[in-house]
Amino acid sequence: MSVPFWVEPRIIDDINECYFYHTMDIPGQGLVKGNWDLRGKESEYLGHVDFQGKRVLEIGTASGHLCFSMEKMGAEVVAYDLSPKQDWDLVPYSGLDLQAYKSDRKTQIQKLNNGYWFAHKAFDSRAKVLYGTVYEIPADAGQFDMATFGCVLLHLRDPFLALQCVSAHVTDTIIVTDLAPNEGDPMIRFLPNAATRAQPESWWAISPELVSEYLQILGFEQINISFHQQNFEQETRHLFTVIGERNSRL
Repeated sequence: MSVPFWVEPRIIDDINECYFYHTMDIPGQGLVKGNWDLRGKESEYLGHVDFQGKRVLEIGTASGHLCFSMEKMGAEVVAYDLSPKQDWDLVPYSGLDLQAYKSDRKTQIQKLNNGYWFAHKAFDSRAKVLYGTVYEIPADAGQFDMATFGCVLLHLRDPFLALQCVSAHVTDTIIVTDLAPNEGDPMIRFLPNAATRAQPESWWAISPELVSEYLQILGFEQINISFHQQNFEQETRHLFTVIGERNSRL
């Protein structure tokens, strides 16, 4: 297998240049506040999977809290995310200044990348990093035992295509965690609203049953679904985790 061009680690010393998506206790820095506080519930978020000795492709690492947590659980992690060179899957609302919105998102993504590297150094992480879109995983990234999607699918125009592209690199297990839809919602609900033009970065409320169907179509026949509560800002959010495993490893 050829070695992919890993992102060169960045030295970020100024925490004011960072944005943290996750609340973390960073060595030498202390507590930093983020949108999601998963501390103490990382295993629950990831479906209580055994990561010891596994090579893991983490889709959407953000600040890296789950990346560093999986390392502590014994995994070798490749963290995959957007950089300012890639565009977010934005809803193309008519009348919305998408260029201005994209520019703001790129600034935020840069600060998010900075936050990852700030924590990466502090945790003495050995995780490798690749930047790109989920629809174009580099062919030379090789094969992984597992892949994780942490609250990613709701932000993608084509969640099935994303799973399909990633699945080509996964020999054993895919773990999908996302927001649980309200009881009674259909299997998938389109979130964009032309009247409000709200949240152009979000596309779907997707059910665990549909994620399960997606994974089975892609060859991950053994399915386990669990539900859990996680802290988001000042609220408690209801999430699901779907684990799909192949019956036989490739």
